[in-house]
Amino acid sequence: MTTATDGSEEAELRRHILDTARHLLVQEGYKALSMRTIADAIGYSATSIYLHFDGKDALLHALIHEGMMALRDRLRDAAAQHPESPVQRLHALCECFVEFGLENPEYYEIMFQLRPERMERYPPEKYRAARENLDFFARALDEGVDQGIFEVDDSRVSASAVWASLHGTVSLLLADRVDVHIDPDAFIETAIRQVLRGFQAPAASTS
Repeated sequence: MTTATDGSEEAELRRHILDTARHLLVQEGYKALSMRTIADAIGYSATSIYLHFDGKDALLHALIHEGMMALRDRLRDAAAQHPESPVQRLHALCECFVEFGLENPEYYEIMFQLRPERMERYPPEKYRAARENLDFFARALDEGVDQGIFEVDDSRVSASAVWASLHGTVSLLLADRVDVHIDPDAFIETAIRQVLRGFQAPAASTS
Protein backbone atom coordinates (compact mmCIF):
# COMPACT_ATOMS: atom_id res chain seq x y z
CA MET A 1 0.00 0.00 0.00
CA THR A 2 1.30 3.47 -0.88
CA THR A 3 2.05 5.79 2.04
CA ALA A 4 2.79 9.30 0.85
CA THR A 5 3.64 11.40 -2.18
CA ASP A 6 5.59 14.54 -2.97
CA GLY A 7 5.11 17.72 -4.99
CA SER A 8 2.30 17.90 -7.49
CA GLU A 9 1.19 14.38 -6.57
CA GLU A 10 -0.09 15.79 -3.28
CA ALA A 11 -2.71 17.90 -5.05
CA GLU A 12 -3.67 14.90 -7.16
CA LEU A 13 -3.98 12.72 -4.07
CA ARG A 14 -6.12 15.32 -2.31
CA ARG A 15 -8.41 15.44 -5.34
CA HIS A 16 -8.58 11.66 -5.40
CA ILE A 17 -9.47 11.56 -1.70
CA LEU A 18 -12.27 14.10 -2.12
CA ASP A 19 -13.73 12.41 -5.18
CA THR A 20 -13.66 9.01 -3.51
CA ALA A 21 -15.19 10.37 -0.30
CA ARG A 22 -17.95 12.04 -2.32
CA HIS A 23 -18.86 8.80 -4.06
CA LEU A 24 -18.75 6.79 -0.82
CA LEU A 25 -20.85 9.33 1.07
CA VAL A 26 -23.60 9.16 -1.50
CA GLN A 27 -23.45 5.39 -1.93
CA GLU A 28 -22.86 4.26 1.66
CA GLY A 29 -23.87 7.21 3.85
CA TYR A 30 -22.07 9.22 6.49
CA LYS A 31 -22.01 6.51 9.17
CA ALA A 32 -20.32 3.99 6.88
CA LEU A 33 -17.61 6.42 5.79
CA SER A 34 -14.24 6.20 7.51
CA MET A 35 -10.70 7.18 6.72
CA ARG A 36 -9.93 3.47 6.43
CA THR A 37 -12.63 2.85 3.82
CA ILE A 38 -11.36 5.80 1.79
CA ALA A 39 -7.76 4.58 2.10
CA ASP A 40 -8.76 1.09 0.99
CA ALA A 41 -10.70 2.48 -1.96
CA ILE A 42 -7.80 4.55 -3.31
CA GLY A 43 -4.98 2.20 -2.36
CA TYR A 44 -3.20 4.47 0.11
CA SER A 45 -2.61 4.20 3.83
CA ALA A 46 -4.96 5.90 6.26
CA THR A 47 -1.94 7.92 7.38
CA SER A 48 -1.78 9.49 3.93
CA ILE A 49 -5.41 10.55 4.22
CA TYR A 50 -4.80 12.16 7.61
CA LEU A 51 -1.98 14.23 6.12
CA HIS A 52 -4.68 16.03 4.13
CA PHE A 53 -7.74 15.88 6.40
CA ASP A 54 -8.13 15.62 10.18
CA GLY A 55 -11.10 13.30 9.87
CA LYS A 56 -14.25 12.56 7.93
CA ASP A 57 -15.97 15.72 9.16
CA ALA A 58 -13.14 17.78 7.66
CA LEU A 59 -13.64 15.84 4.43
CA LEU A 60 -17.37 16.50 4.48
CA HIS A 61 -16.78 20.20 5.16
CA ALA A 62 -14.35 20.37 2.25
CA LEU A 63 -16.87 18.74 -0.08
CA ILE A 64 -19.68 21.04 1.01
CA HIS A 65 -17.39 24.03 0.51
CA GLU A 66 -16.35 22.85 -2.96
CA GLY A 67 -19.97 22.45 -3.98
CA MET A 68 -20.98 25.80 -2.55
CA MET A 69 -18.14 27.60 -4.30
CA ALA A 70 -18.92 25.92 -7.61
CA LEU A 71 -22.56 27.00 -7.20
CA ARG A 72 -21.44 30.51 -6.24
CA ASP A 73 -19.40 30.88 -9.42
CA ARG A 74 -22.33 29.82 -11.56
CA LEU A 75 -24.78 32.07 -9.73
CA ARG A 76 -22.41 35.02 -10.10
CA ASP A 77 -22.26 34.46 -13.85
CA ALA A 78 -26.04 34.14 -14.09
CA ALA A 79 -26.59 37.33 -12.07
CA ALA A 80 -24.09 39.27 -14.17
CA GLN A 81 -26.12 38.60 -17.31
CA HIS A 82 -29.07 40.67 -16.01
CA PRO A 83 -27.68 43.68 -14.12
CA GLU A 84 -30.69 45.91 -14.78
CA SER A 85 -33.64 43.55 -14.38
CA PRO A 86 -34.28 41.94 -10.96
CA VAL A 87 -37.01 39.77 -12.47
CA GLN A 88 -34.83 38.36 -15.22
CA ARG A 89 -31.95 38.01 -12.79
CA LEU A 90 -34.05 36.09 -10.25
CA HIS A 91 -35.34 33.85 -13.02
CA ALA A 92 -31.78 33.19 -14.21
CA LEU A 93 -30.63 32.47 -10.66
CA CYS A 94 -33.45 29.98 -10.18
CA GLU A 95 -32.59 28.24 -13.46
CA CYS A 96 -28.94 28.15 -12.43
CA PHE A 97 -29.73 26.59 -9.04
CA VAL A 98 -31.84 23.85 -10.60
CA GLU A 99 -29.34 23.15 -13.36
CA PHE A 100 -26.52 22.88 -10.84
CA GLY A 101 -28.45 20.35 -8.77
CA LEU A 102 -29.38 18.20 -11.75
CA GLU A 103 -25.89 18.29 -13.23
CA ASN A 104 -24.10 17.61 -9.92
CA PRO A 105 -26.29 15.15 -8.00
CA GLU A 106 -23.52 13.92 -5.69
CA TYR A 107 -22.45 17.40 -4.65
CA TYR A 108 -26.10 18.44 -4.32
CA GLU A 109 -26.91 15.53 -2.02
CA ILE A 110 -23.92 16.29 0.20
CA MET A 111 -24.67 20.03 0.25
CA PHE A 112 -28.40 19.86 0.90
CA GLN A 113 -29.61 16.34 1.67
CA LEU A 114 -26.99 14.50 3.71
CA ARG A 115 -28.06 14.29 7.36
CA PRO A 116 -25.26 13.01 9.60
CA GLU A 117 -26.38 12.34 13.16
CA ARG A 118 -23.32 14.07 14.51
CA MET A 119 -20.96 16.36 12.68
CA GLU A 120 -18.51 18.96 13.84
CA ARG A 121 -19.73 22.52 13.45
CA TYR A 122 -19.30 23.83 9.93
CA PRO A 123 -16.40 26.32 9.98
CA PRO A 124 -17.68 29.94 10.23
CA GLU A 125 -15.51 31.14 7.35
CA LYS A 126 -16.93 28.43 5.09
CA TYR A 127 -20.46 29.25 6.26
CA ARG A 128 -19.97 32.92 5.40
CA ALA A 129 -18.71 31.98 1.94
CA ALA A 130 -21.66 29.65 1.38
CA ARG A 131 -24.07 32.39 2.46
CA GLU A 132 -23.00 34.43 -0.56
CA ASN A 133 -25.11 32.07 -2.66
CA LEU A 134 -28.24 33.12 -0.82
CA ASP A 135 -27.23 36.77 -1.10
CA PHE A 136 -27.54 36.67 -4.90
CA PHE A 137 -31.24 35.90 -4.49
CA ALA A 138 -31.74 38.37 -1.64
CA ARG A 139 -30.17 41.21 -3.63
CA ALA A 140 -32.39 40.52 -6.63
CA LEU A 141 -35.43 40.60 -4.37
CA ASP A 142 -34.32 43.82 -2.67
CA GLU A 143 -33.76 45.53 -6.01
CA GLY A 144 -37.16 44.33 -7.17
CA VAL A 145 -38.69 45.93 -4.08
CA ASP A 146 -36.84 49.18 -4.80
CA GLN A 147 -38.27 49.18 -8.33
CA GLY A 148 -41.80 48.40 -7.14
CA ILE A 149 -41.76 44.98 -8.82
CA PHE A 150 -41.64 42.70 -5.78
CA GLU A 151 -43.29 42.72 -2.38
CA VAL A 152 -40.95 41.25 0.21
CA ASP A 153 -40.85 41.71 3.99
CA ASP A 154 -37.45 40.14 4.63
CA SER A 155 -35.30 39.39 1.59
CA ARG A 156 -33.16 36.77 3.34
CA VAL A 157 -36.20 34.86 4.55
CA SER A 158 -37.75 35.15 1.11
CA ALA A 159 -34.53 34.02 -0.57
CA SER A 160 -34.53 30.97 1.71
CA ALA A 161 -38.13 30.28 0.68
CA VAL A 162 -37.04 30.43 -2.96
CA TRP A 163 -34.36 27.85 -2.22
CA ALA A 164 -36.91 25.64 -0.48
CA SER A 165 -39.13 25.66 -3.55
CA LEU A 166 -36.23 25.02 -5.91
CA HIS A 167 -34.91 22.29 -3.65
CA GLY A 168 -38.24 20.51 -3.90
CA THR A 169 -38.07 20.74 -7.68
CA VAL A 170 -34.53 19.39 -7.83
CA SER A 171 -35.21 16.64 -5.30
CA LEU A 172 -38.26 15.34 -7.17
CA LEU A 173 -36.37 15.28 -10.45
CA LEU A 174 -33.30 13.59 -8.98
CA ALA A 175 -35.47 10.98 -7.30
CA ASP A 176 -37.38 10.42 -10.54
CA ARG A 177 -40.65 11.21 -8.75
CA VAL A 178 -42.17 13.46 -11.42
CA ASP A 179 -44.99 11.95 -13.46
CA VAL A 180 -43.60 10.48 -16.68
CA HIS A 181 -46.22 12.42 -18.68
CA ILE A 182 -44.83 15.73 -17.44
CA ASP A 183 -42.04 17.30 -19.45
CA PRO A 184 -39.13 18.04 -17.06
CA ASP A 185 -38.33 21.38 -18.70
CA ALA A 186 -41.95 22.48 -18.44
CA PHE A 187 -42.00 21.35 -14.82
CA ILE A 188 -38.90 23.41 -14.00
CA GLU A 189 -40.12 26.50 -15.82
CA THR A 190 -43.53 26.32 -14.14
CA ALA A 191 -41.92 25.97 -10.72
CA ILE A 192 -39.72 29.00 -11.34
CA ARG A 193 -42.60 31.12 -12.62
CA GLN A 194 -44.59 30.21 -9.53
CA VAL A 195 -41.68 31.44 -7.39
CA LEU A 196 -41.60 34.77 -9.21
CA ARG A 197 -45.38 35.22 -9.04
CA GLY A 198 -45.24 34.75 -5.29
CA PHE A 199 -43.26 37.99 -4.92
CA GLN A 200 -44.98 40.04 -7.61
CA ALA A 201 -46.32 43.39 -6.44
CA PRO A 202 -50.02 43.91 -7.29
CA ALA A 203 -49.44 46.49 -10.00
CA ALA A 204 -46.28 44.94 -11.40
CA SER A 205 -45.80 42.60 -14.33
CA THR A 206 -43.16 39.86 -14.51
CA SER A 207 -43.26 39.70 -18.28
